[in-house]
Amino acid sequence: MSAHEHLIETYRKKAKHYDVTSRLYPAPGYPQRSQRLRAVGALGLHPGDTVVDVACGTGLNFALIQDAIGPEGRIVGVDLTDAMLAQAEERIAHNGWRNVRLEQADAATFEFPTEVDGILSTYALSQVPECAAVIAHGAAALVPGGRLSVLDLKVPAKTPRWLAHIGTAAVRPFASIDEWIGRRPWEAIRASMQENLTDVTWHELCFGTAFLTTGSSALTATTS
Repeated sequence: MSAHEHLIETYRKKAKHYDVTSRLYPAPGYPQRSQRLRAVGALGLHPGDTVVDVACGTGLNFALIQDAIGPEGRIVGVDLTDAMLAQAEERIAHNGWRNVRLEQADAATFEFPTEVDGILSTYALSQVPECAAVIAHGAAALVPGGRLSVLDLKVPAKTPRWLAHIGTAAVRPFASIDEWIGRRPWEAIRASMQENLTDVTWHELCFGTAFLTTGSSALTATTS
């Protein structure tokens, strides 16, 4: 079974109860919602903006984005797993949102729409081996001054391997811990952000167990 097939199968099993179990992710009491809110806030959104939520899952970010962009804005939710998108569809119907479009696609091959004001990914991009390419493709789709935010988990610096295995237990159902730690996707994400965006910020959260990075698309040069 390929890594993508494994992810799809895992999330299919978890989809129905994901909203409840995610409250324990990556550990009970972890400030996940406040971190999501901070990630959305870092996009600097305005009413009417268009936002792509990469690996949107069941749509846990949608309400936070809606508060910023209003009904005149637009959300494109992208996820690999049909079962997760089915839950997201139920969330959309329950809230009566008419400005959300869902697409089932691999983040690595997703074709971003043009004229995107903001791109968001929370607790997911590090599981995509091609995470650096996803950032590059997203950056190219942003309007001048558009912003991209990634919130995800990482291994704290100078952490012994045995402690890293304990601290990253939340990743275990989705990927090989050894592969994830060895690949160090947060470093690829940081490098791609710096290569493809400007004004990049990097904040380590919860003692280095997570990070939030945000960058902007370069503004169009002005002529005198």
